[in-house]
Amino acid sequence: MYPCYFNTAYSRRQGRRVSRNRGVKAPVIGDLERALKRVGVAFRIEDHHHPSHWTRREGRIVAEWQEGKEALIKKVAQRLEVKR
Repeated sequence: MYPCYFNTAYSRRQGRRVSRNRGVKAPVIGDLERALKRVGVAFRIEDHHHPSHWTRREGRIVAEWQEGKEALIKKVAQRLEVKR
């Protein structure tokens, strides 16, 4: 899972995977980490980049999840809050 999946500034073509009203402005990996802890899913953070955004080393999260990826993305989007 990449932060760009939840970024409201991006279009679907640029990598956003949730609707604009479920996303947040400029999420970072720490925001996703807090949301996954609220969901109760085991995960690890990797220093990686989204293939479309190869110049930004924003990181990615690999989660231990038995259901589909879209179901996890929706759960994380529901619990995502940006604290800055």
